[in-house]
Amino acid sequence: MIFAKPTRVILAATLALAAMSSQAHDLWFKPSSTVLSSPDWVTVDAAVSNDVFFFNHRPLSLDSVKVTAPDGSAVKMENAFKGELRSVFDFKPEKPGTYRVSMAMNGVMGGYKDANGQAKRLRGSLEEILKQVPADAKEVSITENVRRMETFISLGKPSAIALTGKGLEMKPLTHPNDLVSSEEAKFEFHIDGKPAADLEVELVADGIRYRDGVNAMKLKTDAKGNVAIKFPRPGLYWLNVDAKDQKTSISQAKERCLGYIATLEVLP
Repeated sequence: MIFAKPTRVILAATLALAAMSSQAHDLWFKPSSTVLSSPDWVTVDAAVSNDVFFFNHRPLSLDSVKVTAPDGSAVKMENAFKGELRSVFDFKPEKPGTYRVSMAMNGVMGGYKDANGQAKRLRGSLEEILKQVPADAKEVSITENVRRMETFISLGKPSAIALTGKGLEMKPLTHPNDLVSSEEAKFEFHIDGKPAADLEVELVADGIRYRDGVNAMKLKTDAKGNVAIKFPRPGLYWLNVDAKDQKTSISQAKERCLGYIATLEVLP
């Protein structure tokens, strides 16, 4: 069960989930490179911010972040550092193929109204949340959260990206490291391994600090879970997709919130 993790990992995931569910703050990875022609170091910034790709709020905990090699093996993160506004780490791709930087955030959130009708929020593991609910609580609600954030770095020819079949995921029909501004890209979104229709896909370009508005692109997946994207210009893009259903794996939870975030680089 996901709730048997050490306390510090639960806390890190809970904080990330709280930030991800807030409209005021966004989570993101920002790699220094996504396409390499020879083995070289890649530095990744990670933060929770008020503006995409601009660290101005707090660092992202790296406890649940993983780097995976093309063969599925774990890659060690070097020089990991947590500052006041961002976290940073390095890794060096050595073998050809696509490396995945990912963070899975699974947990629960809840709330209730106390005897005076005041709304109270609940945070922690399922066991901790249940202990926090007083006997006279009203309108108790528990929500399961299943979210993922990732970015991709390829050394040489990109390799296939495997899906887990769990939660909300992106199946690239165009490889994330083969994106160019002059060509249409296609992605397919799945929930628990099945194509998910009518999901809103939001894309925000880097440089938000230097323009008048967010200028987010918003698209919808079709009946097969597909979406076609024509990026207006080269650069980094933050992709975000959310969904809700009642397919919880926790009996106390009546709703499941799913989320997916990816950082994509589009070349000229």
